[in-house]
Amino acid sequence: MNVLFLTLVKIKSLEDGGIFPDLLRKFRDEGHQVSIVSPTERRDKLDTHLVKESGAQILHVKTLNIQKTGFLEKGIGTIAIDYQYLKAVKSYFSKQKFDLVLYSTPPITFSKVVEFIKKRDNAYSYLLLKDIFPQNAVDMAMIKKGSFIHKMFLKKERKLYEISDKIGCMSQANIDFVLKYNLELLPTKLEINPNSIEPKKRIITFGQKQNIKIKYGLPLDKKIFAYGGNLGKPQGLDFLLKTISNNKNEDVFFLIIGFGTEYNKVKSYFDNKKPQNAKLLKVLPKNDYDTLLNACDVGLIFLHKNFTIPNFPGRLLSYLEMEMPIIAATDINTDIGEVIVNNQCGYWVESGDDVAMQDAITNIINNEDMFEEMKNNSWKLLQKEFTVSRTYDLIKNKIDNV
Repeated sequence: MNVLFLTLVKIKSLEDGGIFPDLLRKFRDEGHQVSIVSPTERRDKLDTHLVKESGAQILHVKTLNIQKTGFLEKGIGTIAIDYQYLKAVKSYFSKQKFDLVLYSTPPITFSKVVEFIKKRDNAYSYLLLKDIFPQNAVDMAMIKKGSFIHKMFLKKERKLYEISDKIGCMSQANIDFVLKYNLELLPTKLEINPNSIEPKKRIITFGQKQNIKIKYGLPLDKKIFAYGGNLGKPQGLDFLLKTISNNKNEDVFFLIIGFGTEYNKVKSYFDNKKPQNAKLLKVLPKNDYDTLLNACDVGLIFLHKNFTIPNFPGRLLSYLEMEMPIIAATDINTDIGEVIVNNQCGYWVESGDDVAMQDAITNIINNEDMFEEMKNNSWKLLQKEFTVSRTYDLIKNKIDNV
């Protein structure tokens, strides 16, 4: 089977780690030919080019800056990418026939290239719905509801759903939300198919853990509560900083690792408050990040309280892979907390609930047996629900049944 994957994620090689390289590597290892279309942004100063490796090829398409840039360029770049990808696919893959076109959100602007491949090759189209745009932007007051740009993106969103043969959603709450606001969709068109990885069992000795803590200036005698990932408005970081300020437990230390639009705000807090129970690190290379996270004890997830869409943050998988108990502080619409609590690998608190957050921290610290049980349950949950083998089987079965 020939697979075409469209993404805004920069993929340099299938040997990279991450949800998409892991999944596409699974397709390749099962004997399928994999073609990837990935951006090379204006700041990279590279023209469109094709890179081939064993069992795969990656088409890097020159685009505007679409990540870590101003709202205007990001918006124009997101709209233009459909045309840029279509032109590149027609040019570089004119003699290839694809059986499956796979694509993820963001963005929602892949409809033209997906339609082209479906019509030309009679390909099966599968959308991996990672977020729900433009409603997430409305929730964060980045787009005004009912405005011209909102209506334009709504039209593109519905078009993408329409041309998708199957939509893989992150959770049941995502399915329910999409069906509620897109009454024309049949429930059979959607299924739960969340982020997934190829899990690696990471064994770390006490001595290795201590050495890593020393390297990064972390205390050796405290449990490290780690938040890793994007530092942006969607994360509702005010509550994270308030949690640090409110914590009185001397056995707890907070580590924040990441970058994003709110990084300077977080850094300003650290510069002014100089908290003795927390440390801020800029984003690290993935291997270094994984090594450091493996020396931490508890994973933290934060989401802005104003979200109406049910976000399901991908950082959950990193914490599960490291066998960490998790505390998720989110809005009331996502069901990620339900997944964590039902599988007994952590706690959920509503974003902004100071008392519940401090109770969750205290419970984890004061019960070592429960802490160890939650660690084991995290690994079990990862194996049960979030492996690339499971995602691969869900997608492959659709093709086999066509």
